[in-house]
Amino acid sequence: MSEPRLSSVQCSSPAGLHRMAYKEWGDPANPHVLVCVHGVTRVADDFDALARALCDRYRVVCPDVVGRGRSGRLRDPAYYTVPQYVADMVTLVARVTANNADERVHWFGTSMGGLIGMILASFEDSPIERLVLNDIGPVLDPVAMARIGDYIGQDLRFPSFDAGAAFVREVSSAFGPHSDEQWHKLASDVLVQEPDGAWTRHYDPGLAKPFAAITPERAQQDEAQLWAAYDAIRCPTLLVRGELSDLLSRATAEEMTRRGPQPELVELAGVGHAPTFLQPDQIALARRFLTG
Repeated sequence: MSEPRLSSVQCSSPAGLHRMAYKEWGDPANPHVLVCVHGVTRVADDFDALARALCDRYRVVCPDVVGRGRSGRLRDPAYYTVPQYVADMVTLVARVTANNADERVHWFGTSMGGLIGMILASFEDSPIERLVLNDIGPVLDPVAMARIGDYIGQDLRFPSFDAGAAFVREVSSAFGPHSDEQWHKLASDVLVQEPDGAWTRHYDPGLAKPFAAITPERAQQDEAQLWAAYDAIRCPTLLVRGELSDLLSRATAEEMTRRGPQPELVELAGVGHAPTFLQPDQIALARRFLTG
């Protein structure tokens, strides 16, 4: 099956219930499930190329993390945090493995999606049995985090799709070289037209609220907790780093190879944060690791 199915699952936060949408590729009866989770302002559609390439081996499940894309918005934006996302993913995994004797999944996480996977993989009896961390680790560069927080918080409206697409291409230049067709898709996936005709980014601006609450002390505590979670991971892990990444330093990536799951490290030349896995060589890399 080369076309996706759209579905959703009901999740809860301390502020109430919300729906999390997801795209699903491949045989719905396939017990081999791959969950692909996107970065902080991206959406499930980022994985269309990867899902098409892997749905012969997997039932590929790609959620829109709450607050993005087709998913609902939280009533209190203070809960747009990794612990809430982890809880939502536990609900999703329970849904998509409900008919499987083995409630295990493989996980591909880009940036924020990797952080979610890192935490979930650290738990005792975690459902994750194979993990790809795409340009993310337990140390988050404060300059890069400030850049991301500033980007998220901008209330932008574009007079046309082309104007919005030009913006997305400019701010996403670290993704590396892509064709015009690929850039068009990367933009169309995250832009939505409002009733008045203007184009906006397809996420809740409230996502910026938790970034504004980060203090140096809080960042230090979060980093210690992330390293503790990372050191608890025991499943086979692939760590992918963009050579030019400003979020995952080479020093941190090398430290990660000596700790926790001691992952295989692959660095992609000419790419920053974060590799999109639209390119055939990147897809082949994921396929080799995930399918063995």
